[in-house]
Amino acid sequence: MKVSLVVSDLSGGGSVRAFLLAQVLRKLNYKVEIVGFIFGKELYAIPPDGINIISIPGENYPQFFSASKQLLQKIDGDIIYAVKPKSTSFGVSLLKKFRSRRPLLLDMDDWELSWHGGFDWKYSPSLKQFARDILKKDGALRFPDHPLYIQWMESLVPKADAVTIDTEFLKERFGGVYVPNGKDTAMFDPSKYDPKVSRERYGLSNYRILMFPGAPRPHKGVEDVLMALDRLNQLDLRLVIVGGSPYDDYDDKLIQKWGRWIIKLPKCPVEVMPLVVAAAHVVVVPQRDTIIARAQFPLKLTDGMAMAKPVLSTRVGDIPEILGETGYLVDPDSPEQIAEQIDLIFQNLDSANERGSKARERCVEKYSLYAMASILKSVIARL
Repeated sequence: MKVSLVVSDLSGGGSVRAFLLAQVLRKLNYKVEIVGFIFGKELYAIPPDGINIISIPGENYPQFFSASKQLLQKIDGDIIYAVKPKSTSFGVSLLKKFRSRRPLLLDMDDWELSWHGGFDWKYSPSLKQFARDILKKDGALRFPDHPLYIQWMESLVPKADAVTIDTEFLKERFGGVYVPNGKDTAMFDPSKYDPKVSRERYGLSNYRILMFPGAPRPHKGVEDVLMALDRLNQLDLRLVIVGGSPYDDYDDKLIQKWGRWIIKLPKCPVEVMPLVVAAAHVVVVPQRDTIIARAQFPLKLTDGMAMAKPVLSTRVGDIPEILGETGYLVDPDSPEQIAEQIDLIFQNLDSANERGSKARERCVEKYSLYAMASILKSVIARL
């Protein structure tokens, strides 16, 4: 059987979860294709080897109707699996479901409205503003993923034949089956990599490395780590950011203010990420306590756990449950606590590495592709 994963924007972050689900489905011996719009200039992330990507240029309304027709023709899986409750993924997938009577799954790895204010967001324009939003070429309602349309899509979540989510927040709000944001623990296997060789390869040999293996955003708390480095003022410490933000110049602003602590590495394929993460002494995931963060399962956690690295994170959302007793936790928005934990880790690095080894054991048991595949197999079997 074939599964069509439908992505709202391949130049956006949702593609990362789609690539992960594609890897899991291949473990279950399904043929997999990823179909989606691309609203930006390039793919957000480099897909794993062997994953077929079909992209359609994204358009605003009214051209979006024509683009959607093209995308509908490309979705030919026996099962449709929409990623995110957006009109650009779930909306198009619902149309395909009603036309073809094929089963439809919906995956949610974020609360999409949280990016627009969450519970406080509402659309109540004046008549004049509504006309502008509809009629102007760059009107807000011309954008297919306007929060009003997301709100409508969320009301249609029960129309999916099954729903998968990755946090307790989303489960409480939408129901569904918990499928964690896991990791290919066979690929991310620390026994295959020499940390010293990795540090030499990326020019990091002279430093003690804190690594944030993703795109910085304000809710991800990277600023708190940088403020902690200011407090410590230990000249051999560095924060390594991998990939940077494709959305805006946020990471450039971080470099302008804290450039002496930052080393930025370029975006790389998932197959190369274990080599990069191997260079870290500590993986930092310092989420701030926002509605956005509480709805997320940070994929960077399993980067560190799978590679048996000490993981330093915050008590936000599901993070304490994900790490169990295998990580180092501080309160959110607490640079001083982060500084204390960094000092503690490096003063007792052997003990920290032992904790990292336990983190890998937990990752293999609960967050590997095989653990995800076992759950997803039962979901599909019920369709």
